[in-house]
This record gives sequence, C-alpha cells and structure tokens, in this order.
Amino acid sequence: MFPLSHMMKSFIRKGRLTVIDAEGTRHVFAGTPGIEVTMRLTDKALYRTLVFNPELAAGEAYMDGTMRFEDGSTLRDFLTLFSVNRLSLGSYPLQKLLRSIKMRFRKRQQSNRKGQAQQNVSHHYDLGNDFYRLFLDDNMLYSCAYFREPTETLEQAQRNKLRLLAAKLCLKPGMTVLDIGCGWGDLALYLASLEDVQVTGVTLSKEQHALATERAKKAGLAGRVRFELKDYREVEGPFDRIVSVGMFEHVGVHHYDEFFAKVNSLMPDDGLMVLHSIGHMSPPGMASPWLRKYIFPGAYSPALSEVFEVVERNSLWVTDLEFLRLHYATTLAHWAQRFEANRDTVIAMYDERFARMWEFYLISAEMMFRTGSQLVFHMQLSRTRDAAPIVRDYVTDRQRDYIERETQLDLKI
Repeated sequence: MFPLSHMMKSFIRKGRLTVIDAEGTRHVFAGTPGIEVTMRLTDKALYRTLVFNPELAAGEAYMDGTMRFEDGSTLRDFLTLFSVNRLSLGSYPLQKLLRSIKMRFRKRQQSNRKGQAQQNVSHHYDLGNDFYRLFLDDNMLYSCAYFREPTETLEQAQRNKLRLLAAKLCLKPGMTVLDIGCGWGDLALYLASLEDVQVTGVTLSKEQHALATERAKKAGLAGRVRFELKDYREVEGPFDRIVSVGMFEHVGVHHYDEFFAKVNSLMPDDGLMVLHSIGHMSPPGMASPWLRKYIFPGAYSPALSEVFEVVERNSLWVTDLEFLRLHYATTLAHWAQRFEANRDTVIAMYDERFARMWEFYLISAEMMFRTGSQLVFHMQLSRTRDAAPIVRDYVTDRQRDYIERETQLDLKI
C-alpha cells in the first residue's frame, strides 16, 4: 500500500486507524489513545492520490464509494480522526512541499470577478429552495447561529444571531440599511419588523432573490424592504448602516481592498457596518481543494491578519470585534442531523453521490470549527471613532430590549 502507508505512519499521532486495502489486508496505524476508525479502500489508485492530494481524494473517494467505513466506524469518526491529526499531516515533508507550491497560485483559486462571482454563487445557492428547507431552520438562515444556551433549538439560536447583529447596528428610526449577501431575506425582514428602517438586500442567487421578495410581500414589508439581484459592487449609496453575513468568505483576498473601499464609499461619516464572516486563527492559507471544487468555488475564509491590514489601508475604524468560536460547530451539527433525517428525500431529489457529497461537507465543516482553526468573527466598522457608543454595554442592553419587542410584536418572521 506504499506510499500511503509511509505517510500514515507519520499522520496518525492520536487515535487508531485500521486501513483494509484493496486485497483485504489490514494495516494498523496508531498513536496515543483516541478515537478508533476502520476504513476500507477498494481502489488501488487511492494509495497515491491520498498522498498527493489527501483532502480532495478522501472526499471524492467517499462520494464514489471507494472509501468505506466498517466495524461500526462512521464518516464522522474518520473526519474527527483526520481533524485531530491535521497538523501532523501538514508537517509531512511531501505535504509541506506541495503546500508551498499551491500557495503561489491561491489568488487564482479565489477569483471572484464580476460575472464569475455570480457563477460561483449560483453553483451552490441555486440548488433549489426545497433542498435547503430540508436542513436549515424554519426561516432559512444559512450562517452561524448564536447559542446563548446549549439546549436552545436551531430556530432560537438563529433568532439570537439576528438580535445580536441588530444590537450592534445601533439602528434609529428613518435609517437606511444595506444587507450585502442577504440570503433568503430573514435578517432584512427582522430589522424592518423591529425598527422603522428601510432595508435593501442584495444577492447574486436567483433562488434566494425570488423567495426573499415573496417573503417581504407576505409579511407586508414590501414598502420598506426590497431585494435586488445585484453585485454589491454595483450598489449606490449612501446607507446609514451596512450588514453582511456569510458573504465575505466569497470575496477572495485580492478583492478585499475593493470590498472595503466600497463599504467606505457607501457610508456617511457616522455610519456603521457589521461584518459577520468565517475566519481562522492560523496564518494565511488556502481553502480545501475538495470544498473549492464541489461546494464553494472561489471561496476562502481569511486569517484575521489578512482582514486587518486591508481595513487599515481603507481608513476604517474597527469599533468592535467579537469571536464566535464554537457556535458554528453546533450549528453544523444541527444541520447534519436534519440532513441525515431527510437523506432519503435528498437521494430522491438528486442521487446517492450528491447525498454523500453533502454529508462530507457538513461534517468536515463542523470539524473545522470543533477541532480545527476556524472561527466566526463580528467586526464593526466605521469611518469615525465615535460612531458607536464607546462603552460596550449597549450591545447587551439592546438585545434585552429587542427580546421584549419581539414578544410585544409576536414576531414570527
């Protein structure tokens, strides 16, 4: 099973991996006590592809059924084992060499020019609203929820997230709000229901745009909330407040100056922007090749250092910064559980390979937040230092106030 066996000896530092090769021979790789996984490989080509591109090859092998799990082991077990040993894999000499070469081409991997950005978004978000209803919360929020208590439902945690963002926007009656990457519209509808504000949401997904517009009409908010099928770079301001949730990951590092320059130009001096994005606490890197190929073309979650330097160049104040470290892991676990409960429906809508692809995506993403370097950050930005209150108590106070308003309004959007 060479050269895979050679790499596995260095890779497994914690836990135990038993690999049954294409001839039925068992190979055991063990480190300190930990999770135990038994994996069967039915294609000899995997002995090499798993060495030269392990993340891509593992995902494709699971999708194709040439990598299976036995003796009670599951995909979740394998991805947990993979994640806790990720650093030792990265230190393997061949992996270090390949990574240094790939880093030279990472800008090409993150291309999101106008036109191409819409193609990248359509690849993922235009799979059909019926599909996303199978595993998202009732209001179709496809981003990290905020669990104030571990026993909260996904619906409660997603409402918590909207409330937290609203509190950080410091809304006042009559303000105009721009939601960049508005998804299916729930945040925009929530803000307009809670405060007397005008909200414009922009998305590049036709499916999202259609459903968001329909929801605004049904809620009686079409006069104060509108959704546009438009690239954020084509939006004209100004807007008193800007919010963006889960969209920045699709911008690409070499487009960051363009993004923050646009944000700056759209706000008045006393404006505020709240950016909700995935990031990571490790140095700059690359997105998973499997994730780029099958799930999010052009996507990349930045190192914090990559964001701060561009914010500085664009003369923006970071007036608040908060990290949600494990909330996305919990969110993804909820999604994976709901997806599994509806797996037969997914197969009927698409096929077995598609279902396996999404299983791999949801569980591997969860591991990135549970044992990897991924996190979610909220960055509040302004052109001036005093656009937001200088004492942070207001974030908690406004959330409490909004909880009371939701009850008074019987808010169910």
